[in-house]
Amino acid sequence: MEVQKRYEKWKDVVEISGPAGLKLVRGFRDEALRGEWKGFRSSRLNQQYRVIYQAKGDRLKVYVVEITPHDDRRKC
Repeated sequence: MEVQKRYEKWKDVVEISGPAGLKLVRGFRDEALRGEWKGFRSSRLNQQYRVIYQAKGDRLKVYVVEITPHDDRRKC
């Protein structure tokens, strides 16, 4: 499945370069979220799916909260 492959690539980027590395991969379109998701970030796996995550602390800990189909009607 394409989404699974992109998620594996996403994890590789995080492991090697941390969350800052996601900003360098144009296709992920990594961005800070707003509203009820303030403090979280989102990366696109493809046009439909995205990863919602939060990075915490000095040590690299990335919490994947959700992998979900993107819905523009949701306020992020």
